[in-house]
Amino acid sequence: MNTPSTLLLVASAMLLGACASSKSGDVYTRDQVRQVQTFRVGTIEQLNAVRIEGTGTQVGTAAGTVVGGIAGSSTGSGKGSDVMRVLGAVVGGVVGAAAEEGYTREDGIEFSILLEDGSHISVVQEKSLNDKAFNIGDKVRVIESGGVVRVTH
Repeated sequence: MNTPSTLLLVASAMLLGACASSKSGDVYTRDQVRQVQTFRVGTIEQLNAVRIEGTGTQVGTAAGTVVGGIAGSSTGSGKGSDVMRVLGAVVGGVVGAAAEEGYTREDGIEFSILLEDGSHISVVQEKSLNDKAFNIGDKVRVIESGGVVRVTH
């Protein structure tokens, strides 16, 4: 692979990393800071490990298309080079989209919670390395703000 293709591939990976955001219980967006949040108290009845699918934006597809097109254009000559450029762009776009989804995929936890008012809810959030471990029977707070819900100790 030539140097421009390599640089483009590295830049694409960095751009994908910048797009990833956390969905764990201890991460707040800038819009959530200094806003009133309500919470309810409950007890964890069940915990399930889940997989949260990655994002599917056009960033991965576009980056892969550009890298694939550049890589494909450096092979062959004449019409063969044109065919390889198009084929490289198509394959690069598919690979880029798959790479983005895989890179932004996360491990999560599904909480089944019995609230103090007797109702049951289920909340899924990203597993956080900073969280203390959650266990069945733990008392938790279910915090709500602007349609976003999180579970904390």
